[in-house]
Amino acid sequence: MGDSRNVVCARIVVEGRVQGVGFRQWVRKLARQRNLSGWVMNRADGQTVEAEVQGASASVHRMTELLAAGPPGARVDKIDVQWINPQNIPASFKIHR
Repeated sequence: MGDSRNVVCARIVVEGRVQGVGFRQWVRKLARQRNLSGWVMNRADGQTVEAEVQGASASVHRMTELLAAGPPGARVDKIDVQWINPQNIPASFKIHR
């Protein structure tokens, strides 16, 4: 992941029409393209998706911008980003069910 001093972790909650539109698969694809670690999952409320994204600072910041826009077919009404301490997570990006 490069220089560990530049590693950041964001917990992101995206609200809107983000379930049933391929949002999680899109997030995983973007994260893998950017060598980011973490996970993404639908929340039980049916209206939000939560993700934890970790990696190089510039890549994680770019991911937050992309998630705020969303993929075609989705509608993002709100995004909440919390910057947290980097986690001890595997160097992969997964969809949690």
